[in-house]
Amino acid sequence: MFINNFDPVAFIFFSLEIRWYSLAYIFGLIFGWIYCKKYLIHEENKKNLFDDYITYLIIGIILGGRLGYVLIYNSSYYFTNTTEILKIWNGGMSFHGAVIGIIISTIIFCKKNNENVLYFLDLIALSAPIGILLGRVSNFINSELYGRETDIFWSVKFILVDNVNRHPSQLYEAVFEGLVLFIILNLINKKKELVSGNISALFLIFYSFFRFFIEFTREPDAQLGFIIFNLTMGQIISFFTLIIGFFLFYFTNVFQRK
Repeated sequence: MFINNFDPVAFIFFSLEIRWYSLAYIFGLIFGWIYCKKYLIHEENKKNLFDDYITYLIIGIILGGRLGYVLIYNSSYYFTNTTEILKIWNGGMSFHGAVIGIIISTIIFCKKNNENVLYFLDLIALSAPIGILLGRVSNFINSELYGRETDIFWSVKFILVDNVNRHPSQLYEAVFEGLVLFIILNLINKKKELVSGNISALFLIFYSFFRFFIEFTREPDAQLGFIIFNLTMGQIISFFTLIIGFFLFYFTNVFQRK
């Protein structure tokens, strides 16, 4: 058993609290940006265009992630406490909401610059696991999104939460949705027969698969509990994104290989 008593605040800079969660977002974007430009994008004009795209991406992630959490996971609270919606530093971001935000911001950017939407979404799919890994580690440090009670020897007691031994589900997600997903997608990307959109589809498929099963070890959101068939909201959404991933993979191959 491991005792988790980490401080969510990484350090204080001129009375300003810098939290691990914020650092995860910042470094996730920086590392993903560098990885795309150094290893994935080979045309110089695309590299310059990608620099402009990052601004759209950041806006999509923040707006989509926050609104997704507000609408899907805690609407009753935020509709009566609307000023809290802006307080992102207090936590509350939805991965699936961020995905929708990324898709919308990418469509807007690509229409403006006459670029292939699927090409840019594939770049994000290949680099996003870096940010996911850092984000889940910060969830662990923050003692949030913790696991269900267990007596396994690697269980964790989150002192800031209670005195119960729990699954470190955040670390399970960091490994599978971050490290493993990154390796799988980037190995597949080396194949020459892929078409635009294939990687984005595979990202949705593998992420949804990992998320669905890991959620069996994760404590349901207190305000929602189990939704149906003892499944959490995250599992239900992951089921639908899994189906969307399969459809996207099928249609990108059908229409681009004609």
